[in-house]
Amino acid sequence: MDFKNKVVIITGASSGIGKACAEEFAKRGANLVLAARQYVTLCEVTASLESKYGIRAVAVQADVSIEADCEALTTQALLSFGKIDILVNNAGLSMRALFNDLDLSVLKNLMDVNFWGTVYCTKYALPEILKTKGSVIGVSSIAGYRGLPGRTGYSASKFAMNGFMEALRTELLKTGVHVMVACPGFTASNIRVTALAKDGHAHGETSMEEGKMMTADEVANRIVDGIAARKRTLIMTGQGKLTVWLNKLLPGLTDNLVFNHFTKEKNALIK
Repeated sequence: MDFKNKVVIITGASSGIGKACAEEFAKRGANLVLAARQYVTLCEVTASLESKYGIRAVAVQADVSIEADCEALTTQALLSFGKIDILVNNAGLSMRALFNDLDLSVLKNLMDVNFWGTVYCTKYALPEILKTKGSVIGVSSIAGYRGLPGRTGYSASKFAMNGFMEALRTELLKTGVHVMVACPGFTASNIRVTALAKDGHAHGETSMEEGKMMTADEVANRIVDGIAARKRTLIMTGQGKLTVWLNKLLPGLTDNLVFNHFTKEKNALIK
């Protein structure tokens, strides 16, 4: 696919995978509508991309858990560019706490951002994407295939996203619209720093060795290549592929392997 002059909406675009996707699309000539809550940072990102790559980029302050913000995002994209080719549902929130200790508002917050944010943005962008026979992307996780301890809300929200995207793909099978679920493995980003603790406050530190993880730039490159190839699913690491495969074939063994893996994280929640 030639991305030149395509119009791409990316949520959660002020940092991490979203920001890296914005750069990758800009590098390939796409025009961008970037959404995030951090408006000042987002404006700096758009200005940098316009200057560096000669594309057009628009910053839209939006909280994807608010339906009206998602509708306004689509409206702004159409006012700025007159069409929408690609929607990348990337905005996401994580958590790290045992369910027994958890304030239930944390689970609601994760579902509102990770699941409902995807639903809202897709609902308002889809009529335009049907016209362009474009792409709807959900940036999910291996946690959407295999529940992870200490991440009940995160896993639930990503399982919900995966089910929504799979059903949507089947509904749109004969329309020419491309639907892809992208599942990075553990990626070096600030998602673990901003992950919610049991009381809803951000942890403020990572629980894992970030330097050993795939970079956000590498993830973004694979996502954009996957869109170009109109792939159905992207599972990006060997560890992720093995986890999905084992969970289907040997779920009991996988329970133990996942348990043992998470006993080794910093300040482990399970022992």
